[in-house]
Amino acid sequence: MKKYFTLILTCLFSICYSQNSITGKVTLDGKPFEMVNIYIKNTTKGTTTDAKGNYTIRNISKGKKTIVISSVGFTTQQKRVNFSKNNNIILNFKLQEDNTNLDEIVVSGTMKPVKKLDSPVAVEVYSPTFFMKNPAPSVFESMQNVNGVRPQVNCSVCNTGDIHINGLEGPYTFVLIDGMPIVSGLSTVYGLTGIPQALIERVEIVKGPASTLYGSEAVGGIINIITKKPSSAPLLSIESYASSWAEINTDIGFKYKFGKTDGLLGINYFNYKNPIDNNNDGFTDLTVQDRISFFNKLNFKRKNNRTFIVAGRYVYEDRWGGDMNWQPKFRGGTDVYGESIYTSRWETFGTYQLPTDEKINLQFSANGHNQNSYYGDTFYKADQYIGFGQLTYDTTFGKNHDILMGAAYRYTYYDDNTTATGSETNNEPSITHLPGIFIQDEITLAPKNKLLLGARYDHNNVHGGVFSPRINYKWNSDNNEDVLRISIGNGFRVANVFTEDHAALTGNREVIFEDELLPETSWNTNINYVKKIITKNNTIINLDASAFYTYFDNKIIPDYETDPTKIIYANLNGNSVSKGISLNTDITFSNSLSIIAGATLMDVSVTEEGITERQLLTESLSGTWSVSYKIPSIDLKLDYTGNIYAPMDLPLLGDNDPRSPRSPWYSIQNIQATKRFSPTFEIFGGIKNILNFTPASNSILRTFDPFDENLDPENPNLTFDPAYVYASNQGIRMFLGIRYKLL
Repeated sequence: MKKYFTLILTCLFSICYSQNSITGKVTLDGKPFEMVNIYIKNTTKGTTTDAKGNYTIRNISKGKKTIVISSVGFTTQQKRVNFSKNNNIILNFKLQEDNTNLDEIVVSGTMKPVKKLDSPVAVEVYSPTFFMKNPAPSVFESMQNVNGVRPQVNCSVCNTGDIHINGLEGPYTFVLIDGMPIVSGLSTVYGLTGIPQALIERVEIVKGPASTLYGSEAVGGIINIITKKPSSAPLLSIESYASSWAEINTDIGFKYKFGKTDGLLGINYFNYKNPIDNNNDGFTDLTVQDRISFFNKLNFKRKNNRTFIVAGRYVYEDRWGGDMNWQPKFRGGTDVYGESIYTSRWETFGTYQLPTDEKINLQFSANGHNQNSYYGDTFYKADQYIGFGQLTYDTTFGKNHDILMGAAYRYTYYDDNTTATGSETNNEPSITHLPGIFIQDEITLAPKNKLLLGARYDHNNVHGGVFSPRINYKWNSDNNEDVLRISIGNGFRVANVFTEDHAALTGNREVIFEDELLPETSWNTNINYVKKIITKNNTIINLDASAFYTYFDNKIIPDYETDPTKIIYANLNGNSVSKGISLNTDITFSNSLSIIAGATLMDVSVTEEGITERQLLTESLSGTWSVSYKIPSIDLKLDYTGNIYAPMDLPLLGDNDPRSPRSPWYSIQNIQATKRFSPTFEIFGGIKNILNFTPASNSILRTFDPFDENLDPENPNLTFDPAYVYASNQGIRMFLGIRYKLL
């Protein structure tokens, strides 16, 4: 009797817990790919691929099962498999790059990886392919074809600039690399230059305040540059091109192993030493530049695939602009006018997952920025050091609550030779402590409805506490062809004028602070609607429309007009509003033609003492486009990219200023042809700025007297002024380059 009982139990056990298993390999372009998620749908069974791309799942019950593979940046694949008793099935997968918007993985909206479709926060994603349509030597310049985003040149002489999102200036844009802040006032100018583009996996953009998660500076939006995983990067990648202006840009990426650690090294080098003065004003149209950047990323192997990633970047740049006769020996003198900037910047950041059953991550970043500059004979020397640490806890509560909570601390040290950090006899570096705590709860109200609630509290040792709440709602249709997102959020920012606004240093205007500058605060609401249409002839149309409204208190706006000889900085005694609508379209035809186009209509105004005026250097309408066509028979791709901007109000030096008070309609357009000779080698070339648009030749006022030694007694306010700027003086040019990958 006992034997029969044992036999029955054995049979039951073998039925419930069979020895069925599945093994296989995941590859990309014939190479093994690790850290790919493999799981059985509607079960808890799953694993990830190892360094050789292999995976195994054991003890699978009998029946038909759906095997799913997923990885960030690649299409999710499913295969149906029928398991009978004691089967060992071999199933291999080939990864395919994800080119559909809704399946892309994003992290910027909620600080953790989710499909773009599932994110309650509207996130725009741009792949390297998008930026290759119009190659540029920096991410800063690459942004010119993103709808609602405008690279703004802030100085006609030194050519430094920042990124405007929906009409808000660069200091309101929060820059991250791999989700970690490289935040600082100086990063708004230099944070987007010198990043080796060969290592960029994608760029995520969030428009509107994100202070709930990221704290101060995330008022206007986020630009998050996601770099490649060492495991997925090619062994070697090279992109290099030269222009007819004698610009040379080279990006090199190299993957390596150091024991069990995967490494990724990137180098960017940009050189331009050919001063040109096509507008005949006696000054350089483009600054002479020599820049080199190193980037290194290490992925350490740990038990249970826990995360430990450390990365670092170093940038050095020497640039000058000014009188065509300027030489380094004139630096800081009054014989020949020049603006010379030496910049040395380092950054490090990383993520360490604690060895606990719960998902707890320690994230950190630090950066140091040293600048030695002369604007004519005005010396500016600044040192800035920032340390940031953050502990996050990612968990679930019940079936419908996905919770992220954390604590953060930021230390900022800033010292320069201006009155911002003391007087002539007493140096007082600015030191800021900014601890904060935050929490967000992503609530699944129904299978197609999500609600995100978030709140953050920061305490600035100078300005006190700041509370930042937000709420986001998302609905999508059953077929995922319609997605609606609604958001309301609060943002705050503490300004440092000298690091953010080079107009305060360049030229001869006197800088005046009316009072101590208080933190800026804003409220933002955004409605986003996404529609996907597939026509009968397999044309795919993606529509992405948004309406936005941002209201500012205490906004800091430089006043150029009250006194033409001064720039007056003060908190606005009133309010500022940025509102508008935008539309992005992405159309893919079945005949190898694709079109990406967008337009933004906005009104950015300032109201003070009952008077409302448009904000300076803000366009009311902008548009971008990218038209691509591939000729498969000869493997040739043609790209036509461009943008257009409506007139914007410009800062003048009073009523007698001879320059136009408004910029004209202008458009920068480019064409490119790319010939692919193999999956690893291609040649590209084209023409930039084919309309040869440049601002008026008198944009820099009185270049003949940059030190104001011979002012007109009848118009003494008309001084040398390079702050009247809205676009680059660089005209039409040809370019030719190569791309090579060793897999």
